[in-house]
Formats: sequence, structure tokens, C-alpha cells
Amino acid sequence: MSRETKENLPKARLPRGFADRTPAEIKAADRIMGVIRDVYERYGFEPVETPFIEYADALGKFLPDQDRPNEGVFAFQDDDEEWLSLRYDLTAPLARHVAENYERLVKPYRSYRAGWVFRNEKPGPGRFRQFMQFDADTVGAPSVAADAEICMMAADTMEAIGIPRGDYVIRVNNRKVLDGVMEAAGIGGVDQAGTRLSVLRAIDKLDKFPLEDVRLLLGKGRMDESGDFTKGAGLDDATIDKFMAFIEAATGELGETFFADLEKTTLGESETGKEGLRELAEIQTLVEGAGYGPDRIRIDPSVVRGLEYYTGPVFEAELTFEITDDDGRPMRFGSVGGGGRYDGLVGRFRGENMPATGFSVGVSRLVSALAAREGAAAKPLGPVVVLAMDRDPAAMAAYQRFAKELRDGLKAAGIKLGAEVYLGGSGMKAQMKYADRRNAPCVVIQGSSERETGTVQIKDLIEGKRISEGVTDNKTWREERFAQTSVAEGEMVATVVEVVSRYLDMPDS
Repeated sequence: MSRETKENLPKARLPRGFADRTPAEIKAADRIMGVIRDVYERYGFEPVETPFIEYADALGKFLPDQDRPNEGVFAFQDDDEEWLSLRYDLTAPLARHVAENYERLVKPYRSYRAGWVFRNEKPGPGRFRQFMQFDADTVGAPSVAADAEICMMAADTMEAIGIPRGDYVIRVNNRKVLDGVMEAAGIGGVDQAGTRLSVLRAIDKLDKFPLEDVRLLLGKGRMDESGDFTKGAGLDDATIDKFMAFIEAATGELGETFFADLEKTTLGESETGKEGLRELAEIQTLVEGAGYGPDRIRIDPSVVRGLEYYTGPVFEAELTFEITDDDGRPMRFGSVGGGGRYDGLVGRFRGENMPATGFSVGVSRLVSALAAREGAAAKPLGPVVVLAMDRDPAAMAAYQRFAKELRDGLKAAGIKLGAEVYLGGSGMKAQMKYADRRNAPCVVIQGSSERETGTVQIKDLIEGKRISEGVTDNKTWREERFAQTSVAEGEMVATVVEVVSRYLDMPDS
């Protein structure tokens, strides 16, 4: 190929904010999703699937007043000049689905969905434009008992995935409480919407910043260590004091007088806030009565979620164990899921509120969190490889027969591993290297001499590698033969199953 032609080749590169996934990452995500699915189904939720693409106006979020609705979403026009968008979450498509099929759905409607979502936002460390979510929602249940159930299911999901009690907590708040604090502080009403949003964003920094920095964000603003300035909510000192009193009360110990003290010190005459506290108290009663203590589900009125559409209880699944960042400093991974009540989302299509509540697990983020805690994931076992020692049609047909018998035998033994024939053009040394790089537990070898005697050689690569690390002389090398054994063709499957069974505690084997 000429230099000129090479220069015209396209450059292989990933779009910013997207990622290729390795076999280990895919298998880790599949395992987690299987566990989540089992938990959701035990609670009586059933699957539904909505498309990746929705009409942009149906999503109803991130859509500015401009010709191209591409702020926050990836949008394009179809041949009817209708704007379509990739979904940014799984909740808005569910709302459309329920509204469109309202008459035929059994209500309360309990469903779960899993899939990729897309955000047209600036990417950064741990922040992607495409990621996997797994949601469960109850539509048509007005009682906070539905919210309490979602919280219990979220806690059960964390433990089923393998996060032990004490390493996670489901934190619960109510947007009505936050709205009540706003009213008591004198920033209620439509004209104060921007100020309220700034206040909520400041409170949301409690898990990242010290109290004094949050206070700065409630006032004029805060400058970080790099010199970047974040504009604050612009509240006066007296109003800031009211919010700091709320923060102090909200993050205190959940004793017998917790709700009464919070109402007395921060809510004033706000009926909205008092209703939110009553709902939180009811959720606490429900979860404690079902055996879920504050080590699993904790009332925390400082939680801020879903500034756009949550209308009542909100909840967040937070990982509490420490990991180290890229600089070796200890840190908490934080939230890996959340949800809340969104009584107005389905109502956008029907002109009336429809009670709904749900929870979403960020699968991609959870996989990253578990990998960060456990270190680099061990490479999952690959397939058993049948080496192609001879390339004539009769030999290749025999190798393919061996691979089929191995696939059938491993499946019958309940082992989720495959088997394949090496189909490249290289010799034995390269084939062994291929099997090693695939992390094959063993290889099957049959040359012309084995074919004449109706035998095969089974080489245990994992045991062979272990033995070779301790070999110091040629005599031991020859005697050990790298855990290699000769068996009759009829014993091949049973022997491979026995070899593979030694390593079934390895990931995804």
C-alpha cells in the first residue's frame, strides 16, 4: 500500500464519552443484571422493553427553545421532519408507554426495564455519554407504601449483588420537605425557581464539601483550590442561617424527637413540608416493621435528587466503603442508583396526575465501583481449545466433532464454558499462545500418532502454568509434562469436564 493511500485511511478512534467493553466487563455486567432481574421478579415486577429512540417532545426534558432540540440529548430529524432523540433515561419512555397503553395495562402497573441510555453532555472521569441502567417502577399506587417497598427492594438488590450490609445505605428524603424549607425561608413561588435550584445544588454538595463551603454556595459563591469560582445562590445571612439550621437538624441522629425537632426548627407554617415529614415517618415505620433498620434504609432529609420531576419521596443507593482514587487517596464511590416519586410525569400525556414511583440502578457505575473495590477483575475462563495439528479435511472434521462433543458435554455438566477449534493458520507454539491468551482452562491435542491409536492429549493449562513456575531442572520438566494426560477419545469429554471443574470458582466459569 502506497504512502499516499495510507494517509487517506480513516483514523480509528472512539468518540469522547463512549467506551469499548472487554469480555470481563461484559460478563461482570451480565452477572449483576441477572441478579437484579431475580430480585425485581421476586417482588412481582415484570419486564417491558421500550425503544432506544423516542419523539423528542415525549421525553420532555433538556429541550430548550431552539430549532434543534439537542441540549442534553442526541437528536435528529426523520423524513417526516419530526424530531427524534436517543433516550436519556428509562423513566420518560415508561411514562410514554403507560400513557399510550393506559386502558389495557393492569394497575398498579409493576414493570422493570434494562438498557442503554444516552446523554449529550460534556464527558469526564467516570462520566460517560452512554451507560447502562436497570429500572423498576410502580405506576398507579398513590400510597407511600409503594415508595417504602421500592426502598426495601433497593436494599435487597445491593446485598444480592454482593455488597455486604454496612457497605451501602439507602438514603430517603421527600421533596416536599425541601419545598417546605424553601417556603419557610421565603423563596417559594414561581419567580424564585432559579434561586431554589441553586440552593438545592448547594445542599447536594454536603457529601463532597465541608459545611462552611456549602454555606458559601448558599451565599455569594465558592472558589476551589484551582481558582475556579462557582456562583452561589445569593442568599442573605439570615436566610442562610435558616438553611444551615435545617442541614444541622436533617443530618442529626434519628431519635424519637427527630421529626418534631425538624418541623419546629426549619419548616415554620409550611403545610407542604409537614406533609413531607409525615410521609417520611410513615416510610420509616413501614421499613422498620419489615425488618429493615437504619443500617440499610436511613431517613436523611438532606438528600437532593431529581430537581426536575420528583414530587415526593426520593431515595439514593450509596456505597459507603472507601476506595482509592488515581492518586492513592481514600474516597467514597457514592451513589450507584436512586429514584423517587414522580406523580406528574405520566400526567404530561393525560392532563392529570398519575401516581408513580421507581428506582434505577446505574449498572455501568456499579460495575466500576465493584472493580475499584476488588481491584482489577480476574480474567474470566475462556473456551476449551481444540488444537489444529493437521489441516487436511478428515482431521479438521474430527476436530470439529471433538468441539461439538465438548460443548454438549460441558452444557450437560452445567458448566457455562464453550469449546472451539483453532482456525488460524499458525503452528502449535502459536496455538498454545492463543489458548493461553484466551485463558483456556485446557487444550485438546490430536496429531497423527494419537489419531492412529484413537487417543487425545488433554493439557491443563492452569495447572501447567502453576507447575512450570516451580520447575528448576529438565528432569522435573519432562516428568510433570505440564499436567498433560493421554486418554481415549471416548473419555475426552469426561476428562475435560473433570479438569474444568477444578476451576469453577473462577469468574464467570
